[in-house]
Amino acid sequence: MTTPPRPSGVFFFSEEFLAKLMTVGDVADYLSVPKSWVYDNWKRQTIPFRKVGQSLRCRPADLEKWLDRQK
Repeated sequence: MTTPPRPSGVFFFSEEFLAKLMTVGDVADYLSVPKSWVYDNWKRQTIPFRKVGQSLRCRPADLEKWLDRQK
């Protein structure tokens, strides 16, 4: 299976990545911020995490939508 060419400067998530839920550490790495910042913003109900058992998980697409809404 070949991947279609991508426009320059545009990032696309692969289907494999989209199927994976992001951990707090993944989100912190992606945003280049400390985990404590991610936890603080989740507690204020801003980052779209869901509880999965005892863990917080975030869909990459939801994180992208959240980022688009930030000023």
